[in-house]
Amino acid sequence: MTGALELLTELIRFRTVGGGEGAAARHCAALAEAAGLETRLLAWEPGREQLVARTVDGDGPPLTFTGHLDTVPAERADWSVDPYAAERDGDKVVGRGTSDMKSGVAAALAATVEHAARPHACRGVQLVLTAGEETGCTGLRGLDAPGREPIARGGPLVVAEPTANELVLGHKGAHWMRLHAAGRAAHGSAPDLGDNAAVRLARAAVALHDHAGWPRHERFGPVTANVGVLRGGVAPNVVPDAAELLLDIRTVPGVDAGQLRAQVGLLAGERVDVADHVVLPPVDTGPDDPFVAMVRAALEAAGLDDAAAPPARFFTDASVLAGLLGDGDAVPTVVLGPGEPAQCHVVDEWCSAQRVEQAAVVYRELLERWCAPA
Repeated sequence: MTGALELLTELIRFRTVGGGEGAAARHCAALAEAAGLETRLLAWEPGREQLVARTVDGDGPPLTFTGHLDTVPAERADWSVDPYAAERDGDKVVGRGTSDMKSGVAAALAATVEHAARPHACRGVQLVLTAGEETGCTGLRGLDAPGREPIARGGPLVVAEPTANELVLGHKGAHWMRLHAAGRAAHGSAPDLGDNAAVRLARAAVALHDHAGWPRHERFGPVTANVGVLRGGVAPNVVPDAAELLLDIRTVPGVDAGQLRAQVGLLAGERVDVADHVVLPPVDTGPDDPFVAMVRAALEAAGLDDAAAPPARFFTDASVLAGLLGDGDAVPTVVLGPGEPAQCHVVDEWCSAQRVEQAAVVYRELLERWCAPA
């Protein structure tokens, strides 16, 4: 049986930057099938299949673990090691995707496979491994209705995203917007004859960046805005007649998407069009939920702190999957994974080998409690 650390090494060696998740999903499917799990690869884009693996004879809605297989890019020249070699430096496993979030996928798959292989009356467990999470959960959002049928619904959800094995009960949402300005082209020597769309959006970018009046939530903190992309123009001697800005806003419970879009429009100023690009709701589970108590018990049994950490600033596939599992009403969801939150998207990304093994223990403990007789 493949251990979590061995599986992590194997997964890092799959290059899954904007593609290739299907190969990693098939590798995981083979391990799941060997343990008796039923598997299905969900078609999305060529080479980017997503995996659903679940026990066959559960007596109700399963407990679902989820993680994404894609990563952000890694430039070899910027790294001190090969980002796809999974090199070890003491307790650190170094490589692209170690923390975000192949360590969580490895721990969840290892625990699920071990649990499924053990003869017992299984209540049901499901593993959903996705593609395209880094681009706004596009893998899950891109599935058509027939492709969603293999996902069993109704049970709670564990997201193995990086929390350093701390219990997190929610995360912010994302409201990505596309701003567009149209101007009038002119020769660079006569800018007064043109209408510079790039300058208009540059002013909008500064206004959005400097704005301090975003809504705030008692537990989730403030809404934040990041100008992620600003582009316009074709040459230095041409006044730009078009420009585009991509804005990443992280939202909190209680914020209306329409009002937020209107506020962006006011800050951007006249003759700037604002349109939604990606809208993902925040996730929030009450601390008194019975499933949260079960997760706390699993953490305590593994010798880890069971106190809840603040809500995460990042979004996860739970923004889509929690509602899908609940047929519109989000199921109880926790975020709990071995990766280091501060290592997401950085050069020389690493995760702790010890935490990977701890996470596998926590997940096994949770599965034992999930299937224990009531």
